[in-house]
Amino acid sequence: MAVAIMTEFGALPAVQIIAADGAQATVSLFGAHLLSWKTADGKERLFVSSQTPLDGSKAIRGGVPVIFPQFNVRGPGLRHGFARVSTWRLSGSGGDGGSSFMEFSLDQSDLSAEHAQAWPYAFALTLRFTLHGDTLAFEFTAHNPGQQAFPFGVALHTYYDVGHLDATSISGLQHQQYTDHHQNTSSQEFPALHFTEKHDRLYQSTPGLTLNTADATLRLEQQGFSVWVVWNPGQADAAALVDLADEEYLRFVCIEPARIDQQPLAAGASWTGKHTISI
Repeated sequence: MAVAIMTEFGALPAVQIIAADGAQATVSLFGAHLLSWKTADGKERLFVSSQTPLDGSKAIRGGVPVIFPQFNVRGPGLRHGFARVSTWRLSGSGGDGGSSFMEFSLDQSDLSAEHAQAWPYAFALTLRFTLHGDTLAFEFTAHNPGQQAFPFGVALHTYYDVGHLDATSISGLQHQQYTDHHQNTSSQEFPALHFTEKHDRLYQSTPGLTLNTADATLRLEQQGFSVWVVWNPGQADAAALVDLADEEYLRFVCIEPARIDQQPLAAGASWTGKHTISI
């Protein structure tokens, strides 16, 4: 059975799990942030910026930031929410039948005084990462144990290491409606989306899509979320980001399952979103 190992990533306390076939994942307690996913061949599948702080002082640029309870500025609270800058707890780990998992939890008792004051609701989050062969699965659950509904948005803001942007495309979005960063609405005309400039698009959810890179084809699937967010900052915006080296935008693309608009979660209710990446 796989055993979770306490380790460090930069200066961050982290947990690592290694599957029987050698695949491994490393998650920091800060943000329940997946910082590394290596398949059994030893290949790193996620991008983390060389310029991002890894000491808990700021949100991390790369890996898989957990966005909750609001996406970007689509809500009255902290941009992208408090989950990615809070310290989670390892609440379970193990595995059988070739699968290995780690589960992390966060509730109102874990929040800093500042975040607790700004978010006056009882809540309980769990995030489980499961390795099974060349597949990584996420299961995110938000539970409302309180007496009143609260509004929430959510996303798993995944940075894929694509090697080089020029050799990257996404298929499975043809004919899907999207909204871009200028708030223009259109539909995907071509069978594959290529990257020649900044991309910041919200696509209507599809059950799955395919990310094609120079050395791999990744199948992405989601349940429970409502959109795919596709993002790359492009050259100009990348140069303005202090936690990203100027040319690093050429190495990644973000594709995230999301519910971007806050929706109410009733008292006593739970919501679960699932995301699966397969090589």
